[in-house]
Amino acid sequence: QLQLVESGGGLVQPGTSLRLSCAVSGGTVSDVSMAWFRQAPGKEREFVADMSKITGDTWYDDSVKGRFTISRDHAKNTAYLQMIRLKPEDTAVYYCAAERTGWRTYRYWGQGTQVTVSS
Repeated sequence: QLQLVESGGGLVQPGTSLRLSCAVSGGTVSDVSMAWFRQAPGKEREFVADMSKITGDTWYDDSVKGRFTISRDHAKNTAYLQMIRLKPEDTAVYYCAAERTGWRTYRYWGQGTQVTVSS
C-alpha cells in the first residue's frame, strides 16, 4: 500500500516557477508509474503529466507542455513536478498519483497541494 504526500504548493506571481514534491512510502518510486493531476475550482480533475514505470517516458497535457517537467529521484523516493512560466490558469489543487490501472487512472493518490498563481 503506497502512501503519497505532496508538498511545495503556494501563492506565486505569474511568470515565476514552483516545484512540487511527492514523497512515496510503502513502496519505491521507480517501481510504479507516477502522474500529476490538478483540479481547479468548479472544474473536474484533469491530467497534467505522467511518467512510465520502466522506461521513464513522459507525457504532458498540451496546456503545460514545455513549461512543466515530471521527474523522480530514486535516492529520495520522491517524484517532482517542476513548473515554470506559471499562469493564473494553472491555479488548482495538484495531486500526485501512482500505479496506473488504465487510461489516465491510478490506484494511489495523495491529498493534494494548493497552487495559486496571482499578482
